[in-house]
Amino acid sequence: MTKNQLLKLITQGESGTLEFKRDSLKPEQLAKEIVAFANQKGGTIILGVEDDGTISGIKRSKLQEWLMDCVCSRHVHPRISPSYQEIRISPEITIALIVIAEGDSKPYVVRHNDREDIFLRHGNTTRIATREQLVRLLASGGLLKVESMPVPRTSLSSLDLARLENYLVFRGEPEIPKSKDKWTELLLQMGFLTEVAGDKIQCTVAGVTLFGIKPKRYLKQAGLRVMAFDSLDLQYRALLDVVLDGPMLARWVFDDEGGRTIVDDGLVEKLAHTIHPHITIEGDSIDKGFRRPSKILYPMEAIRELILNALAHRDWTRSTDIELRIFSNRLEIISPGALPGSMTIEKMKAGQRYARNALIMEVLREYNYVEERGMGIRTKVIPQVKAITGKEPEFTADEDCLMITMYRDEPVNEPVNETVNETVNETINETINETINETIKLTAIQDDILREITSNPAATYEEIGEKLGVYRATVARHINLLKKTGVIRRIGSKKTGYWHINKVIKEDKQ
Repeated sequence: MTKNQLLKLITQGESGTLEFKRDSLKPEQLAKEIVAFANQKGGTIILGVEDDGTISGIKRSKLQEWLMDCVCSRHVHPRISPSYQEIRISPEITIALIVIAEGDSKPYVVRHNDREDIFLRHGNTTRIATREQLVRLLASGGLLKVESMPVPRTSLSSLDLARLENYLVFRGEPEIPKSKDKWTELLLQMGFLTEVAGDKIQCTVAGVTLFGIKPKRYLKQAGLRVMAFDSLDLQYRALLDVVLDGPMLARWVFDDEGGRTIVDDGLVEKLAHTIHPHITIEGDSIDKGFRRPSKILYPMEAIRELILNALAHRDWTRSTDIELRIFSNRLEIISPGALPGSMTIEKMKAGQRYARNALIMEVLREYNYVEERGMGIRTKVIPQVKAITGKEPEFTADEDCLMITMYRDEPVNEPVNETVNETVNETINETINETINETIKLTAIQDDILREITSNPAATYEEIGEKLGVYRATVARHINLLKKTGVIRRIGSKKTGYWHINKVIKEDKQ
């Protein structure tokens, strides 16, 4: 660095990546600053400059030797060898420049007085790491696998054994466990259960999120929050604001010819049902088949790929849900946590792979939710988004999250491109697994239930039963049948959600 470049840097003042120090500080004090930078994105320490930017110059003789031997060797672990340069400002004044790169063996600690302390930068100050920050550092350095950590208050009964049986069929396992002990033994080996202090058995993060019964009950960040607004920004009044809860994996049934059909949605399928009305616009004209074609605003397959990536690679130490936000001009997907390891947006677009949660990723691959090559962003997301919106999606990343934004380019009343939308709608249908027949026979009470739902989509079982003069259990039984045959679906939670009728049904009350 030249003298002029250095002087310009000093005028910027201290920041998250720049620190001023006198060279009279103690070795452990300088070690604290070095460790804080190495534990994050790196930074620069200028010795011989006061906190207010006044240049006082270095006084210590053999400063570089002192830095390497007394500071880095004795107090920094693992050892760091920063870049060192002395720059003469005037005949009487010299200052020293210490450049610390982001470390690849995190967390780095300061060893002093028989203690090991971990430090991080907070703005232009350095502070000791909190417990949550320590967990993230251990995970980023590969010393801790968060997906293998136990989830408090869980046990084998917290997992959906029907979904686990599905998984064993997918894997080609020769035998399904017949007892609780056999299930426990197998799931411990697979990493979905783990032993904790006191000989207790608890679910791992991977086990709960992949196969859990209501995972958010135990792990509050296990859901998908979906919001829709008729504005450009967040508002108090939303068209939709729900948190979807459930295991990542759908449950399937298999036929004799090797085919399979979803009978119980996973988190991705629930998302597809929920957002479909908000990413399509009904066409203005009727086609030759007397249908009103819908215009797709964002490609469902690309959204599916991005949500699966978020589920597979998110930082489970962050206590926030993955979010999907729909605005009047764009759609945003926000995945909590910084990009894992040395991954960058450029590497991600190029198809490079890095599995923060290797076990979760492996299971998603076995279910064919994600592809083996890891080229989904490059070969699916970017081309599909550009084909529908006319623009490539934008990717932004920081220490807190990865955000992908798709922008709408066309006005709402633009004529529908039937060729493009026909292809896209086929993809949506495959993704959502809509296999509802055009004609479904209904009983008289099912027809009455549909009428009540049509007049009041938020009606409860008790309200419907009271209107029809039947027991709540009777209403619940018939609604479950209507859900299984795909006639209706529930959007949102039990308390604040509502019923949606999927198809126009031909009645048969005989």
